[in-house]
Amino acid sequence: MKSLLCIWDVARAEEQVLLVAETRIEAPNWDPDGSNLLINGGGRLMRVPLDNPRLIPVNTGFAVRCNNDHGISPDGATIVLSHHTERGSEIFRMPASGGTPAPVTHHAPSWYHGWSPDGTTLTYVGARDGSRVVDVFTIPVSGGTETRLTRGEGHCDGPDFSADGKSIYYNCDRAGHAQIWVMDADGANQRMLFADDLVNWFPHPSPCGRHLVYLAYPPATLGHPANLPVALVLCKPDGTDRRRILEFNGGQGTINVTSWRADGGAFAYVRYES
Repeated sequence: MKSLLCIWDVARAEEQVLLVAETRIEAPNWDPDGSNLLINGGGRLMRVPLDNPRLIPVNTGFAVRCNNDHGISPDGATIVLSHHTERGSEIFRMPASGGTPAPVTHHAPSWYHGWSPDGTTLTYVGARDGSRVVDVFTIPVSGGTETRLTRGEGHCDGPDFSADGKSIYYNCDRAGHAQIWVMDADGANQRMLFADDLVNWFPHPSPCGRHLVYLAYPPATLGHPANLPVALVLCKPDGTDRRRILEFNGGQGTINVTSWRADGGAFAYVRYES
């Protein structure tokens, strides 16, 4: 399998293939200064400098079983990652330059997904008390008490803050299959953004507040598998003006976490070729 790390320029409606890897890489984030992308592969985090694209390992200490749920703080100083322990996935934070991760929450399993624009709060999903139901939570970046925002209405995933921090977008199958939902940042006013026959995952609002991108699977897809014919859909934050801008082989690993450039003019993603 080949992994193609790509950038989509919104204004030009144009793709740039930044890097081709002969292995599976996943889930790009964009550094706030615009100079690098952060990806994962084989349980490790790696940076890809845009001026000389290559895979540069990040020192994550003991965290060598990272999944594709990671993010960079708005000021670029901190990385949050999800690492598999004997209890399942747990969330840790560490200096962006590398180092020993410190726990954000010991609740497991937990999978990081989004960072508030003011840098104070994380949103993530987790299952609690032996249940298989996955709900949305928030927690201060420094740790502390988690706040549960959904309560078993369906399988939830991919929460991400709006540009103003007042809302959280996520996907949920409470209406029958995964669709895009949005709620206030405190969990109030939960509503489905739109309804269609596609199985829609991982909504990411742009930092400029003008766009929302998400991943659309074919009808009747279960979960969020890899290596299916998928589409990236761009729309307005209210769910109107939906446009399939790209179609390719992908899915799990394509845009699991936000990959917008800080100005909202481009985003990164991964597609796969046999």
